[in-house]
Amino acid sequence: MSTLVKALEDRILILDGAMGTMLQQYNFSEEDFRGERFKDFHISVKGNNDLLSLTQPQAIAEIHRKYFEAGADIVETNTFSSTTIAMADYEMEDLVYELNYEAAKIAKTVADEITKANPDKPRFVAGSIGPTNKTASMSPDVNDPGFRAISFDELRVAYKQQTEGLLDGGADILLVETVFDTLNAKAALFAIEEVKNERNIDVPIMVSGTITDASGRTLSGQTAEAFLISISHIPLLSVGFNCALGAEQLLPHLEVISKQTGAATSAHPNAGLPNAFGEYDQSPEEMASYIKEYLDKKLVNIVGGCCGTTPEHIKAIATVASTYQPRPFSNVNNLQTA
Repeated sequence: MSTLVKALEDRILILDGAMGTMLQQYNFSEEDFRGERFKDFHISVKGNNDLLSLTQPQAIAEIHRKYFEAGADIVETNTFSSTTIAMADYEMEDLVYELNYEAAKIAKTVADEITKANPDKPRFVAGSIGPTNKTASMSPDVNDPGFRAISFDELRVAYKQQTEGLLDGGADILLVETVFDTLNAKAALFAIEEVKNERNIDVPIMVSGTITDASGRTLSGQTAEAFLISISHIPLLSVGFNCALGAEQLLPHLEVISKQTGAATSAHPNAGLPNAFGEYDQSPEEMASYIKEYLDKKLVNIVGGCCGTTPEHIKAIATVASTYQPRPFSNVNNLQTA
């Protein structure tokens, strides 16, 4: 914790870019996803990117290394969907602990290698905890508004298992990200606090929400300010936003939370908005120019990229950020002594 906080005090930290975007470049086949271990699995697993931590670990390690070499201080584990809830789509719920453990171990091994080569710039691993594919506060059935596809307690149990695997594998940080329903995030935060209490440990927590459209609200209807207030009962390393929007569109929402939180702030937006084919065209230079406005206004302490971002985007962002002093944040003493 103290090493991470010191790094945050010294400089703006760089988060990595999009794991999914990088994996698409490998063009893995069904057989590649299966590997030898799952060659006879009874349903298709193509598209289960988290499974690649078990079947193509060298590719996952290579992607982490490319992001570190581009200037990232923090890489995210390949575990965005590694909960029993999300893995149910592939009938692979039994693999959840292993998926999280191995993904964290891969990232931590690479981080340690890079840090050993440059001890003055320690590198960190953030355990990626995604929102799952179900929402606890809204009904998926327009004809039955009272129905819920998942309960808070079911989410808590799933997130606790994920948290344990990530920590056992070596994650330095837990990143509850792409939050579209704050009740889901609260279940994740509750589970993390349970694990911390049971193990008598502390671990830095990042929370990153998602503003889903031009209304400036999350999918469950919260404004940026409401989102911030609803998670402020937990001691957080950082709070911020990612996904859905490009850096330009995310700016006003970052301004809101940056003014109102004593925590560090983070942003990892998409490489612009998707084109008609769902692809992201924003160049590294263009994205970095929008990120520069964040830095000019002292809005962020941690910055990286989400959908469509590559090591080239991260390198451009890191180059710009290296010339700026970090945004002051007031909860540093609480974090160091927690």
